[in-house]
Amino acid sequence: MSPNPLVGCVIVSAEGEIVGDGTYTYDGVTHAEVIALEQAGNKAKGGTAYVSLEPHSHHGKTSPCTEALINAGIKRVVCPIEDPNPLVSGKGFERLRSAGIEVVTGILADEASKLNEKFICWHQKQRPFVHLKLAMSLDGRISLNDSVSTALSGDAALERVQEFRHEHDAILIGGNTAFVDNPSLTDRSGKPRRRPLVRVILDNRLNIPVASSLVTTAVETPTVVFTNSRDNDKIDELRRHGVEVVESEMGGRDLSGVLEELKRRDLQSVLVEGGTEVAGSFCDARLVDKVTFIAAPLIIGGREAPNAIGGAGASDLSDALRLTDITTTKLGDDIEITGYPTDS
Repeated sequence: MSPNPLVGCVIVSAEGEIVGDGTYTYDGVTHAEVIALEQAGNKAKGGTAYVSLEPHSHHGKTSPCTEALINAGIKRVVCPIEDPNPLVSGKGFERLRSAGIEVVTGILADEASKLNEKFICWHQKQRPFVHLKLAMSLDGRISLNDSVSTALSGDAALERVQEFRHEHDAILIGGNTAFVDNPSLTDRSGKPRRRPLVRVILDNRLNIPVASSLVTTAVETPTVVFTNSRDNDKIDELRRHGVEVVESEMGGRDLSGVLEELKRRDLQSVLVEGGTEVAGSFCDARLVDKVTFIAAPLIIGGREAPNAIGGAGASDLSDALRLTDITTTKLGDDIEITGYPTDS
């Protein structure tokens, strides 16, 4: 769907019967309201339209949905939130009210905002939505001593991770994780994608091996490395294998610059999968919009075993990244804990 929002519409007749429903799909072009109204036909007259996001009133790829609702004789529109797109925001509701249609807003607003959290972040913060996901032991370790590649999660949790990957436009790791784990970073959910998942590696030292899965499959799967390395031979070699190398003064340390570049590519969301320092850097910079920890029923211990979050960290509890709206889900023997930072 990205970079467009998720929108659904249900038409209820004046007699209280569901007479039409529609869901917007990017490549289908036709908007949810129009699909639902076409199903409803004449039964839409005098009825209510329930829409998940404010109908648009401007001419874009399609004619305004507000006009379709007005022309169909809809008398009431129930919609939880405004569209954050400045081309739409508030204007759709205003147009409907000016045509004499009752507009009810605010109902299930939190649920609707979560449904389109990536789209809302894209417009309000002018950058991709950042979802930090880490697998860890109960004592907060992400691998054994010496940072050896360690699989912590069970099958149910691994399936959940594939769902996360399917929901995002890009997946991001650090160069050390690329070196130690040799991951493929692919969407193996089995669900169709509108465009491929873009793999992003922050690697100022250019640790990523040329023989790694990420490099050897770069021709088939978009792979972008951010670096400030001056190793031109390694950069040229990566580019010959199909890796796109983005060079800058700070390279992967300039997280705002990285997100700006991803936005330029119309990537609306990025799933950050580690490692320790990358996760800590995003937290320190307050560039995290959602956090998911998947905790395995293990205690690793050890002074050298890497923690889930590195970086500078908080010098006082008041500086700690505090989460709200916490949910917990059992995934086999593992536990998923998801929350939203209050100050990102």
